[in-house]
Amino acid sequence: MKDLKAAYKTIEADHFAPKMEISFIDGDKRETLHYEKVTWNIGGEEKGLRYGENPGQEAALYRLLDGNLRLGEVEMLQPGRYLASVPELLQSGKHPGKTNITDTDNALNILRYLTEKPCAVIVKHNNPCGVALGSTLAEAYFRANKADRLAAFGGAIALNRECDLETARLILENYAEVVVAPDFQPGVMDLFATKKNLRVFRIKNMSRLTDFVSKHVIDFKSLIDGGIVAQTSFAVNAHRMEDLMPAYCQRKITDKATGEVSFKDYKIKRLPTMAEFQDLWFGWLVEAGVTSNSVLYVKDGVTVGIGTGEQDRVGVAEIARDKAYTKHADWISWEKYGKPYNDLQLAFGAEDGARKQAEIMEQTRAEKGGLPGCAMVSDAFFPFRDGAEVGIREGITSIIQPGGAIRDWDVIDCCNENGIAMVFTGQRSFRH
Repeated sequence: MKDLKAAYKTIEADHFAPKMEISFIDGDKRETLHYEKVTWNIGGEEKGLRYGENPGQEAALYRLLDGNLRLGEVEMLQPGRYLASVPELLQSGKHPGKTNITDTDNALNILRYLTEKPCAVIVKHNNPCGVALGSTLAEAYFRANKADRLAAFGGAIALNRECDLETARLILENYAEVVVAPDFQPGVMDLFATKKNLRVFRIKNMSRLTDFVSKHVIDFKSLIDGGIVAQTSFAVNAHRMEDLMPAYCQRKITDKATGEVSFKDYKIKRLPTMAEFQDLWFGWLVEAGVTSNSVLYVKDGVTVGIGTGEQDRVGVAEIARDKAYTKHADWISWEKYGKPYNDLQLAFGAEDGARKQAEIMEQTRAEKGGLPGCAMVSDAFFPFRDGAEVGIREGITSIIQPGGAIRDWDVIDCCNENGIAMVFTGQRSFRH
């Protein structure tokens, strides 16, 4: 019988060249980007990525060495300003694979906007499962893990402050694949050494994360036939609270009898409170790292429900809502019984476990999964009011979205009818 587990212990041969060049040619003008492959010294041997997205796929990580590409007015990141592409590997266990690098990179993609307070980002399969701010790093990590304790299992954790012993002990209560931080206090690495397969990266220059807020790189996407789509990378424009705009639009109205055209103004009646503004701003920055279509619910600087990768906006709003309920119930179970909600019948027997589950679900429904008071975040405009109504029925009090739909007026009316504050960013935040 084939040993299926053995596949995950594989270290793929790396036949990628040590250097790579990509040239953009316009007549006699040539701009070339020069890259070199990244390796780490592991057990006295230079090793690159373990494998790609799956065993059987070779992979290599390259860093931009030199070259300067200018595309119109877009400012590109200058060569040599490394961050995630050259992390210092302090502990490897199983040395890193492609998904460890890309999950870490997306965690930093979110973290670059959230540097003013201690923040923890937990990413799994290139989407955040929990993001939180805190008065201390330990509090930020605890809240991020609490947001989705189940999904955080096996995730990549990025911290924007030196990892202290209290945070390290909390991290070890759940299983993690990767921890990345600017540094680690004495004794932390001794704790992490008890988890032999934990990868630990130090990025000393993480204080430069803000340098990456408005800079762009060339983003490559390979197609099935080997073709490549090249684009400038996404950066959030509205990365300050004052960049957000009160929802407003004009509706074109044509008189059917006369054909006369007039325009009617629609304005949001209630502006967000300062607390709502902070959550709207926080949620919009987290949104930059979530696969589209997506809708988030956030409250008090922590994600409550994250819906990702759906084809319709109503459906993803419902998925984010349902996840909020599920995770809320699981946390109640964990606090009361030290067991996951789904394991209660196994732990306490079918009858007693089912009774406990029913009690927890009754509490969860009464508390609406922690959604009342949340801010609702959408990466693209709501084409109709039905998407917003999913959150409104659960008690959200504010919405942030790009705006720009033909029926913005209808969504504004919906919010005004329900006393909801809404702001526009003027920028879509798709991520594929």
